[in-house]
Amino acid sequence: MSLFLIVALPFLGALLPGIMIQAGRRTCAMATGSVTLLALIGLLAHAPAVLRGEVIQARVEWLPALGMNANFFLDPLGMLFAFLILGIGLLIIIYARYYLSREDSMGEFFTYLLLFQGAMVGIVLSDNILLLLVFWELTSLSSFLLIGYWKHTAEGRQGARMALAVTGMGGLAMIGGMLILGDIAGSYNISDILQARDAIQASPLYVPALLLILLGAFTKSAQFPFHFWLPHAMAAPTPVSAYLHSATMVKAGLFLMARLWPVLSGTDWWFYIVATTGLLTMVIAAVIALFKDDLKALLAFSTVSHLGLITMLLGFGTELAAVAAVFHVINHATFKAALFMTAGIIDHEAHTRDIKRLGGLRKLMPITFVVASIAALSMAGIPFFNGFLSKEMMLEEASHTTWIDNPWLVPVLATIGAMFSAAYAFRYIFHVFGGPERDDYPSKPHDPNFGMWAPAGFLVILVLVIGILPAPIEPIVFTVAEAVMGAHGDVPEYYHLAIWHGLTPALYMSIIAVVGGAILLALHRPLDRAWLAAPRPEAKAMFDAVVAAAARAAGGITGRLHDGTMTRYAAIFAVTTLALGTLAYWTGSVGPATREMHAPAIVPLVGWASLLLAAGGLVMFHRRRLLALVLMAIVGLVVSVGFNYLSAPDLALTQISVEVVTIILLLLALNFLPKETPVESSSARRTRDGFIAIVGGLGAGALSLALMMRDFAFPTISDYHLANSYKGGGGTNVVNVILVDFRGFDTFGEIIVLGIAALVIYAATEALLSGPVRARLLAWKSDQTDAGDAHPLMMVVATRLMMPVVLMVGVYIFLRGHNEPGGGFIAGLVVAIGIIMQYMASGFAWADARQRYPYHGIIGAGVLIAGLTGIGAWFAGEPFLTSAFGYFRIPPMQEFELATAMAFDLGVFLAVVGAVLLSLESFARIARKSGETVPEYAMDIDPSREEA
Repeated sequence: MSLFLIVALPFLGALLPGIMIQAGRRTCAMATGSVTLLALIGLLAHAPAVLRGEVIQARVEWLPALGMNANFFLDPLGMLFAFLILGIGLLIIIYARYYLSREDSMGEFFTYLLLFQGAMVGIVLSDNILLLLVFWELTSLSSFLLIGYWKHTAEGRQGARMALAVTGMGGLAMIGGMLILGDIAGSYNISDILQARDAIQASPLYVPALLLILLGAFTKSAQFPFHFWLPHAMAAPTPVSAYLHSATMVKAGLFLMARLWPVLSGTDWWFYIVATTGLLTMVIAAVIALFKDDLKALLAFSTVSHLGLITMLLGFGTELAAVAAVFHVINHATFKAALFMTAGIIDHEAHTRDIKRLGGLRKLMPITFVVASIAALSMAGIPFFNGFLSKEMMLEEASHTTWIDNPWLVPVLATIGAMFSAAYAFRYIFHVFGGPERDDYPSKPHDPNFGMWAPAGFLVILVLVIGILPAPIEPIVFTVAEAVMGAHGDVPEYYHLAIWHGLTPALYMSIIAVVGGAILLALHRPLDRAWLAAPRPEAKAMFDAVVAAAARAAGGITGRLHDGTMTRYAAIFAVTTLALGTLAYWTGSVGPATREMHAPAIVPLVGWASLLLAAGGLVMFHRRRLLALVLMAIVGLVVSVGFNYLSAPDLALTQISVEVVTIILLLLALNFLPKETPVESSSARRTRDGFIAIVGGLGAGALSLALMMRDFAFPTISDYHLANSYKGGGGTNVVNVILVDFRGFDTFGEIIVLGIAALVIYAATEALLSGPVRARLLAWKSDQTDAGDAHPLMMVVATRLMMPVVLMVGVYIFLRGHNEPGGGFIAGLVVAIGIIMQYMASGFAWADARQRYPYHGIIGAGVLIAGLTGIGAWFAGEPFLTSAFGYFRIPPMQEFELATAMAFDLGVFLAVVGAVLLSLESFARIARKSGETVPEYAMDIDPSREEA
C-alpha cells in the first residue's frame, strides 16, 4: 500500500462515522475500526522490508523551487510510531464503542478521532519539514476538538483552549526553527537534513534553531514548565485521554527529538537543555502525581513524568540511552493505555474517579483489578513486567552521567523520580483496589462487559510477554534505535535486553526506588497533609493570569488601532506603504532613464484633465451621494477610454461593462439611502487624509513613470505570454488566454469569491429584513413620493427591443473572446446589463415572474462547470485547468477551432450573470419588503381591461 494512502485513509475515513451512525452505534464503530485496520495492514505490509533496513519512499513534487514537496518515507522509527498510533488507535475505537453513552454523539467523536489519527500518522511519515509542520498544527487543532468534545462542561472547554494555546505557541516557534534548519541544510527534506550534521552544528544559527525546535517539542510533550496543560486535558472522555497519553500527541514531541537526534544531539547545548528539562520534568511530575486524588490526574502527571524520563534519555546522547528511550516508548504505550482504560472503567461503573471515595474494588471488579495491577506494577518498575527493563536501562545510563562535573546529581534525582513513580503506582493499586469494601460508592461497582476490558487486557498481556521474554522484541528495539542514531552510533554488540544484568548500580538504585516507594505509600496520609498545607505555585493560575494580561494588552492595542473608523485603517495602511516605498527608493538603485518621453497629444491631455476634475470633484462633493455617483461614472468612463487609447480593448470592454453594472446597482441602492452623507470627520482629519492621499498619488505616479521610462534588465512574463498564447493556448487574444489557461486558477478563485460576495449580500439582506430595519424602511417609505409614471412606456418598449440584441451581442462577445477582445466575463456583464434593464423598466414583480432559474443555481452551475473543466485535465494526465484545443472541419463549413477553455469561459459567464443578478434581486426584495407596490403588468396596463 502506498504511503500516501496510509496517511490519507484516516482523513478519508473521517467521512464515514457521521454517515454510518445512522445505521447504529455498532456499525459506526465497525466502519471507523475498519479504516484504522486497513491502514494498519497497509503499514505492516512494509514491515519486513523496513526491518531489513530498507527505506520506503513516496514523493510528489509540488513547488520544488520553494522546497514544498509532498514527500513521505518509512524507516524503522516511523514504522514504530505509526504502528503505535494505528494499533492502539484500533483498541481505543473498540473501547470507546462501549465507553461512550447514548447521549454522546459517537459519529462526531469518531470523526475527530480519525482526523487526529491521520495528522499523527502524517507527522511520523513525513519526509519534508514543511509538510510535517502542516500535520503538526493539525494535531493541535484536532486534539482541541477531542479534548473539548464534552462541550457542555466548562472544564472540557477550558482544557481544550489551554492545550491549543500552549501547543500552538510551541508550534509557531517550531516553524521558525524548522525553516532555519532547512536553510542551513540547503533542503527541506528530512532525509537530506539528517545527512547534514556537520554543517548544522557548525552553523551560527544552530543554537537558535535548536531552541525554537525544542520549544515546539517540549510544549507538545508537556515538558516542564509547559507540563500543566496535559492534566487539564483530562476533561476529555477517557478514550481520548488513553490515546493522547499512550501513542499520540504527547509522543509527537518525543518523535521529533528522536527524528532529529542524529543532527542536533552530541553538543553541550543539546545535553544541558534536553537532559536537564527531562530530569526536572520526571521528578517534579512524579512528586505531584503522588498527591493527586483524581485517578486521571494521577495518571496524567505520571505520563508527564515518564515523558520526562524519555526526554532525559534522548538528552544523554549515548547509544544505550537511545535504546532505552525507544524501549520505554513501547513499554509506556502499553501499560499507560491499559491504565487509562481501567481508570475509565472505574469511573464508568463506580461513577467517581476520586481515590478517597474508592477502595475495596478487588473483589467487586476482579478482572479490572488484575489488569490495572499488572499495568501499575509495570509502571512502578517491578521485575517481570516490561517497565522494569527500560527503567533499569534508564537508571544504568543515569549512573554514568555527569552534570557540570557532578557525578551524583543525575543518579540521585533519577532514583528519586523512580521512587515517587513506584509510590504513585502502588497507590493506584492499594488505595483503589485494596482495603475493605465500602457502602457509600456513588454506584455499585462491577466489571464491565468483555468489549470494554478486552483492549486493556490485550495490552497487559504484551506487558507480561515483553517483561518475561524480551528477546523476541530485541531486534525491533535495536533496529529502531539504530534509526534514531543514524550514521552516528550503533548498538553495542555485547548488549542484550534481559531481566538480569548482574549486580549493577542500576539494580541497587532500583531496589532503593521500590523500597522507598513502598515507604512513601505507607506515609502517604501525613505527607498528603503536609503537601496540602505547603505553599506552592499553581500553574493554572499563572497561565490564566498570563492569558488575562495578554488579552488586556491586546484589547488596548486593538482598541486604539481598530476603532471601527475606515479612514484610520486606510491612513495606517497608506502611511506604512509610503514609508516602505520611500525606504526602498533611498536604499535601492534606480538607474538613469533609457526611454524618451513622448510629447503629449491634445486628446490624452483632455482626458487627463477630465479625470483630475472628476476625481477632485468627487473628493469635494462626496457627501452628495447622487453627484458623487455621477462623478464616479465619469472617472470610470475616462479610464476605459484610456485603456482603449493605450491598445487594451479587453480592459476597456471590461471596465465599461463593470462601470455600467456598478452604477446601476449603486443607483438602486441609493434609493434606500438619504441624499447626503452626514459629516463624520473633523477638518483636521480631512486635511491629514488629503495630505496622505496627495503624497500617495504622487508616489504611485512617480513609480509608474520610472517604470515606463526604463527597460527591464530581465525577461518579463508578458514576453512569455505573447510567445506562447497561440501555440500553447490556441488563442490569439493573449488577455483571454491568460485568464482561461495560463492563470486559470486565479480566475477560478475569483469567480468563487464573486459568487460568495453575492451570496453574502443576499444573506445580509435577509437578515436586515427580518429585524427592526424593516420597520424603519416602512416608516421612511411613507414619507416618500413615488413618481407618477413608475414604468415609462418608452423605456419599456426600448428594453424589450434591446433584450434580444443584447443577448446576441453577449453570445458574439463570448464566442470571439479566445481570439478577439471579449470573453465570458465581459459577455456575462453585457447580458446582466440587459436583464437589469428589464427589471428597471417593467418592475421587479414582472421580471421575477419570468425568471426560470434561481440565481443561486446559476452561480453554482458556473463554478461547477469551471471546476469540472479543470478536473477534466486530470484524465489526460495534465495539471488542473490545463486546456486542450484542436482544429476541425465539418463540410461545408470552414475549418474552426474548439478549445476546452470555452467550457471554462462558460462557467465564468454563468457565475458573473448569477452574481450580478443575485445582488439585484437583493435590492428588489428590499423594495418589496419596504411596502413598495410593484404593478404586475408592464407599462402599468392590465391587458384584460377593456377601454371604451
